[in-house]
Amino acid sequence: MHVPLTPIRCLYRGADLFGKKLGVVSGARRFTYAEFTERCERLAAGLLAESVLPADRVAYLSFNNNELLEGYFGVLLAGAIAMPLNVRLAPAELAAILQHAEPRVLIYEPDFEPMVAQLRAACPKTERWIEIGEPYEALLAHDRIERPDPFGIDETAIAELFYTSGSTGTPKGVMLSHRTLYMHGFSVSDTFVDNENSIELHTIPLFHANGWGRAHAATMHGLTQVMVRRFEPAGVLRLIQEEKATSMALVPTMANALLNCPELSSFDVSSMQRIMLGGAASSPELIARMEQAFHCRVEAGYGLTESSPVATCARPKSTVRYANEEDRLRHLAMTGWALPGCEVRVVDAHMKDVPRDMQTIGEIVMRGDNIMDGYYKEPKATEAVMTNGWLHTGDMAVWDEENYVQIVDRKKDIIISGGENISSIEVERAIFAHPAVLECAVVAAPDPKWGEVPAAWVVLKPGQQLSEQELCEYLKGRIAGFKMPRAIHLSEGPLPKTGTGKIMKRELRKRFWAGKERRVQG
Repeated sequence: MHVPLTPIRCLYRGADLFGKKLGVVSGARRFTYAEFTERCERLAAGLLAESVLPADRVAYLSFNNNELLEGYFGVLLAGAIAMPLNVRLAPAELAAILQHAEPRVLIYEPDFEPMVAQLRAACPKTERWIEIGEPYEALLAHDRIERPDPFGIDETAIAELFYTSGSTGTPKGVMLSHRTLYMHGFSVSDTFVDNENSIELHTIPLFHANGWGRAHAATMHGLTQVMVRRFEPAGVLRLIQEEKATSMALVPTMANALLNCPELSSFDVSSMQRIMLGGAASSPELIARMEQAFHCRVEAGYGLTESSPVATCARPKSTVRYANEEDRLRHLAMTGWALPGCEVRVVDAHMKDVPRDMQTIGEIVMRGDNIMDGYYKEPKATEAVMTNGWLHTGDMAVWDEENYVQIVDRKKDIIISGGENISSIEVERAIFAHPAVLECAVVAAPDPKWGEVPAAWVVLKPGQQLSEQELCEYLKGRIAGFKMPRAIHLSEGPLPKTGTGKIMKRELRKRFWAGKERRVQG
């Protein structure tokens, strides 16, 4: 029997099997799965009362809270499309997205009232603006809808619309169908759901791929989901201790912030069992530090908004034997191997597999149940990234005979110096290994002789000192001479980041190419 696939089935599985269990923790508020499901049904009834029609977009401007998580299911129950927004975007950027997507309703936290006042005038097609608080609770005061018949749901219909981070260009609306999201939930279950007693800490904003990618699977398996409203290192450590959290996902900059939190040793984090690192490249040094601090399983993963998002994970593989501890850490920091339901290859410009020698660079392409249905209102952009069903990721990588993939750089971030391809990620890993470095980014800077040369932005840990010359001395022997940074900027403040802590290399690259930074020969 063919039962339509939809995240709504994740919700009702959680309610049916774990209805009395604590399902969602959001600040001081706690809901069982039965209570959470009822709120989702009441949200659907409220949206229908507001004349929300099938395929209408319902946008959210909110930090992590139970109301945003309710939108992942309640909006779908109303037949509409959920559309979480990046809260760190500027008003002009948000206005452009809203004008493009034309949501009928926007639900927002009171913190964003000043921004909403600006957006209302710029986005007249958004008819209803509902503040989280009393107005939102009034929306839920309607009678709850009846449990829908799954056979009445079109699994190919778009369920959620996520705009890309814009870290490499203009944000695009990624369309994900009911079927795609459901299959992704099953795929992710294979990597991080150990049992129904797990307690998931939603550390990454749910408006971002790395955040929402876990919500469906967590609900399906009845995990207790603890909302981290805003990432603050000491606050996260406190939640781990108080809620006995067992799993969480982090981007490397978040992991680094936890490791360098002065209060780290003051909290009991012994409940933590599994940490996933994604959103940017990890390093063996970061994996080792996280293992030492949290005494749990730590491994990298990879994906993008267009892949729902998780596509690979550097989990152990039965056919791989680590040569030594260094090799084990190297494998755990890799991009990893494909999750069930997803095929991943590394190919040349003609879509031919490159040799599996960990040397030959190609582009990662993927296809499977987790791949997007296209970019919203942009068929040409969709066509440009697809070849016979394979999604071009724009990530350059090498791979081995075990199909372990290792990203070397974004296609746009590869530094071509005197005809040599230099991986900015490789140079960043070498810099990050220095004990005084808190975070770093390497980009291409202009050079009259070589065309481009590596340029580094480095932020030091509090109280640490490191000169440009000392850093260059440290890097000698760790990377080849032609890969050495020829321009180093020791930044006093944090590097520019997206809403989930991904460093915006595009902004750093602009500053070098604008000629604003002095040159330092390494």
